[in-house]
Amino acid sequence: MSSSLHPQPRVSFASLTPNNLGTVRKLNSVLFPIKYSEKFYQDVLLPDTEEFCKLVYYNDIPVGTICCRLETTDGITKLYLMTMGVLAPYRSKGLGSQSLQQIITAATSNIKPKIDSVYLHVQLSNTSAKTFYERHGFKEIAVHENYYKKLVPHGAWILERRIGGTETVA
Repeated sequence: MSSSLHPQPRVSFASLTPNNLGTVRKLNSVLFPIKYSEKFYQDVLLPDTEEFCKLVYYNDIPVGTICCRLETTDGITKLYLMTMGVLAPYRSKGLGSQSLQQIITAATSNIKPKIDSVYLHVQLSNTSAKTFYERHGFKEIAVHENYYKKLVPHGAWILERRIGGTETVA
C-alpha cells in the first residue's frame, strides 16, 4: 500500500498572536473547568513568553494549547506551566508529550534569564495528569490545599521538573 494514502499526521506549533487569541479562548473554554481572566490572555501575548505559549495544531487543525509564564524570585527563574490541554478526540497521539517537550527545550535553551525549573499544579483528583507529568520527569514537591476555589477537590499537587544540562525526557 502506498504511504501517500496514510501520510504521517503533522503536528505543529504556532506562537500566540492577537489574531489567534480567539482560538485559544475557545479551546480553553472547552478544555478547562475554569474561566481565565482578561489578564491571562494579555499575559500570554507578552514577548518574553512567546517561546512558552503555543497553539498546538494537528494536520493544520488547532487542537490544543500550552501557556506558561516566567517567574523570578530571589534571582531564581522558574517557568510556571499555567495551562496545557488537548481536545479529547486528539488525545493519546503524543500531542501533550510533544507540547511539553517543546516548552522544556525552549526553557533549556533560554539564556536570559536562565530557567531553573518548570512547575505546575494538578488537581488532586486528576491522577492521570499527575502520572503523565511524572513520566516526563516531574516530581511531586508539595500539596497546595484549597488551590482551586471553585473546583472540588480544592487541593492540587505541585509538580516540578528541574532544568539542567544533564536531564533528558523519558
